[in-house]
Amino acid sequence: MMPSEKIDALIAKLTDWRGKTLASIRKAILDADMEIIEEWKWMGSPVWERDGIIAVGNAHKEKVKLTFAHGASLPDPDKLFNAGLEGKVWRAIDVFEGDKVDQRALKNLVRAAIEFNQSRKKVPAKKAPAGVRAKVSQSKRT
Repeated sequence: MMPSEKIDALIAKLTDWRGKTLASIRKAILDADMEIIEEWKWMGSPVWERDGIIAVGNAHKEKVKLTFAHGASLPDPDKLFNAGLEGKVWRAIDVFEGDKVDQRALKNLVRAAIEFNQSRKKVPAKKAPAGVRAKVSQSKRT
């Protein structure tokens, strides 16, 4: 089963407000960028990625949690983050029954996470020709 199908099944299984909330969050994330990839990790968590992890979604008994992998490094002008604020890397949005998710602000946060991931991508080093590498290796041995 593909990750997107597993996420579909999870949402269908959540027949209360959590399923609708997770579906709404998922839609906003996917609408933010056409190149986002859905994954299924850690024994049952929807994960959205582009050039690295953007966010992980989980439905808990009393809330839906959306955790941004590098949330502490992201601008949050709309103050969506309301959990994990003391952490040095992760930040989360806890959504409770009756809460309304600001779709525009969430899309902006997702785009900021993508920009952050892209800024962290390492530029591949230029490889030296094979003969040069061999000479360097031999000179280190002597």
